[in-house]
Amino acid sequence: MVDAMTECPSCHVAVTTSEQFCEACGAELNPTVAAPVPAPTEVTTKEMPVPDDLSGTASTCQACGGEVSTDGYCGTCGARAPTLRDHFTEQPATWVAAVSDRGIRHTRNEDAMALAADSEPGSRAVLVVCDGVSNSIDSDVASLAAARAARDVLGSSRSRGIGTTSSLVGAVIARLEAATDAASEAVLEVTKKAKTVATIGNPASCTFVAAVVEQDLLVIGSVGDSRAYWLPDEGTAIALTVDDSFAQEQISSGVPRAEAETGPQSHAITRWLGVDAPDHTPRTVTMTLAEPGWLLLCSDGLWNYCSAAQDLAVLVQKTSSISKAATEPVTLAGALVDWAIAQGGQDNITVALARIHPAAPRSTPRGSTRDG
Repeated sequence: MVDAMTECPSCHVAVTTSEQFCEACGAELNPTVAAPVPAPTEVTTKEMPVPDDLSGTASTCQACGGEVSTDGYCGTCGARAPTLRDHFTEQPATWVAAVSDRGIRHTRNEDAMALAADSEPGSRAVLVVCDGVSNSIDSDVASLAAARAARDVLGSSRSRGIGTTSSLVGAVIARLEAATDAASEAVLEVTKKAKTVATIGNPASCTFVAAVVEQDLLVIGSVGDSRAYWLPDEGTAIALTVDDSFAQEQISSGVPRAEAETGPQSHAITRWLGVDAPDHTPRTVTMTLAEPGWLLLCSDGLWNYCSAAQDLAVLVQKTSSISKAATEPVTLAGALVDWAIAQGGQDNITVALARIHPAAPRSTPRGSTRDG
């Protein structure tokens, strides 16, 4: 079905009835037709390491397939090639993957992610997502440095305490706190290297969310408003993180979520990583994984359009049912990024997924949420 046409109430440019934001002026629209979920693209499930340097450009032109010259432009059609950072994928194992994209509105991708995983599905994995604060200097550099520093700490340690469940939980939480310290130090180092007057009042900063999977144990740590969700194949989906944001403060005081998350300064965060951060100790939560489902970490570029856990679970189920390929983490992550772009792509978008498929029938909380 072809969408009907209407016009933007702000600038009067022609738009379709399914668009949520005007492409010309960025004004929010009120779509009368739901935007379709894009068909997922077939992606190979082999390991996909991310280059150390993402500032370069792709070697093949996305417009015509020609070779990109050293000046960053296609030698055949002349189109400017996007940087590798504009859209990149990481897949350390077949059951864990992430996709990050610049979106439509922003001129650069300030999101970042870093992953690690053992090859055996459901065994051990680390997922980290950081979202650079757009009005801070070098936020794109800071977010990538933070994500990789945290991943390296979490991936290099395999302490399991003294063998009991409680000691394992304590050991993983300690790892997460150490990883957050490392991420914070990485952001501070970016500010130190910048040494510009502009950074004095606007130093590099980013959000942080990390997940550690140790067989049936899941531990999450977060600072800011990047999120983690547990989306079981059956049953109730769960938001595993609580935002450090002005919107969350409003929600806690009784303002409806939809109103709080779309109001003035709704994305103003109250905690972050950076030299001017009030506190970067992560909030942590643990749970036992005992049923099939998806662990999903994302930046607000996704949850802007689908915030509630159960709504996100429905979106994931609908997207993954399109084809067999969409049940693969790397393909599903890409499809969710494409969906967010179809909604308007107003922010950078990062989606990280781990497919959990234990034999036991249900998930149960392992402990309590702990504020750092």
